[in-house]
Amino acid sequence: MSVSQHPIALRIEQRVGGATKLLATVMALPLIDGIFPALILAGALTFPFGILETGLLIFGGSATVAVVLAEMDGSPRERIRTIALISVVLLPAAAIEAALAPTVQSVLDMAVFERFAGLVILTVAAKTASARVGEYFPRPVVIIGLGLIASLQPAGASITFVTDPSLVLRGVAAAATGVAFAMLVAALGPVLQESVDLDRFRFGSAVALGMLALSVLGLVPTDAPVALGVLCVTAVFSFDPDSAVADAHADGTAAPDTDVDADADPDPDPDDEGRASPFPVEEESRAPWL
Repeated sequence: MSVSQHPIALRIEQRVGGATKLLATVMALPLIDGIFPALILAGALTFPFGILETGLLIFGGSATVAVVLAEMDGSPRERIRTIALISVVLLPAAAIEAALAPTVQSVLDMAVFERFAGLVILTVAAKTASARVGEYFPRPVVIIGLGLIASLQPAGASITFVTDPSLVLRGVAAAATGVAFAMLVAALGPVLQESVDLDRFRFGSAVALGMLALSVLGLVPTDAPVALGVLCVTAVFSFDPDSAVADAHADGTAAPDTDVDADADPDPDPDDEGRASPFPVEEESRAPWL
């Protein structure tokens, strides 16, 4: 499958070009669009499984998998080296945004902002599932901007830089989870390229993102790893080791059946009684009444 079939990756690919730039943009997009700080402010990193969900779905996700498997060239070691170079910029940027999150939170009405945070995740899920459906949704940065305006509390607000080291560590851990996931996909690339249905994984990831959005909105229990469970089920159902064999047969690489008797007459003459024998048989194998 080409990465061009992934709506989000296609939009980015048309602008940046090149597999390395494409992967760097895809993995940094949550930082650029504001999705990652929105999740931090909404409390998505409160639980350990929330860190995994954010790393796998936001920094990892189907777009990252599609780029690594369908667009990147070179050996698995070369792909891992490229991802490691991207992480040199990705991890510090995630730490900076996590460090600034408490300062922004001090001037926001979080009850209002969390609704916009859930809405932006639903938007990303819709854009992941279908390019046509995604056209009806605004860009995530627009939704987050509207959320900041709607939840801003200017009365008596004072901007004071507040740091939370534990939150910074959780933010870095989420980004590192996405990087580790991308490296794992790159390491298993030769196997996954032949055995993973990327379209099926993309749709399953969209469903998992939807579950994460419902968790942020408080519509599903926030202390239950629902989105992580959906992603695990998606990974299982997307793995189809028999597809490689089927593709080999479809490409004509399967060995032809050579168990045909070379001495058999392809156009047998009628037998002694004027009947054409439907199967080649030897005289001595005939029953006595034939």
